[in-house]
Amino acid sequence: MTKKKAVKKPIKKADAYHEDDPRLKGEKEEKLSKKFYEKELFRLQVELVKLQEWVKEKKLKVVIVFEGRDAAGKGGVIKRIMQHMNPRICNIVALPAPTEREKTQWYFQRYTAHLPAAGEIALFDRSWYNRAGVERVMEFCTEDEYQEFLRFCPEFECSLVRSGIILIKYWFSVSNVEQEQRFKARALERHKLWKLSPMDMESRSRWMDYSKCKDDMFFNTDIPQAPWYVVPSDDKKRARLNCISHLLNVIPYKDLKPVVPKIPPLKEGKGYKRSAMHTQTFVPKKY
Repeated sequence: MTKKKAVKKPIKKADAYHEDDPRLKGEKEEKLSKKFYEKELFRLQVELVKLQEWVKEKKLKVVIVFEGRDAAGKGGVIKRIMQHMNPRICNIVALPAPTEREKTQWYFQRYTAHLPAAGEIALFDRSWYNRAGVERVMEFCTEDEYQEFLRFCPEFECSLVRSGIILIKYWFSVSNVEQEQRFKARALERHKLWKLSPMDMESRSRWMDYSKCKDDMFFNTDIPQAPWYVVPSDDKKRARLNCISHLLNVIPYKDLKPVVPKIPPLKEGKGYKRSAMHTQTFVPKKY
């Protein structure tokens, strides 16, 4: 008797929570080795330092927006970008919920205060796109405010580009299955509990609403002057490497090869006497 050929069960449309559901991608990619990941990450981080010096020398103004669902991996890639960077040149903008006063201001006002000057890079860990996501889904803004945002946001970003700002926007795309696993992992680790909030859980329950808002956001704000770049992020390591590699390719730069200063010998001090150690308060030698 001949065996029947196994037929894969088709995925129903209702089962596909969004376009990046791992069940729609075929077989899972082979896991990156830790050795390769760390070596490649460091190589890219060295290039980021070169880019940083180029931005400083050429007085460029760079804004990088990181958006995506909770636990999509935005913070992880920002951390790796910043690891060896000069915080005086490259800084993170992670604003809390607006104050009562800020709620009465022009919506973009509190974000413009954090735009970079010449020779600076600003990494926005979430941005003005809050209005297109959480504010819309959780009804923190009115319908008119939401529609006005979608109309005006492209104009706002075009004005930033015309002013000389290099604007790069990343959307970290995570499947609902992977997001749930990351939430569960956070709940088991004391040092990560701060990453979980009632708002995160409410957002999780409104997955479909967020998907619709994301689609509307892309339709209205994916413009030639400032396109959206989607980063598949179910695999954290690949997402970090792919994002940083792409960033380095988007901004042309050269290695300025700065001159390494020589460490001079100490000069003999005259007339200086160190103060008595018993007058100072030292940290206890606990370790």
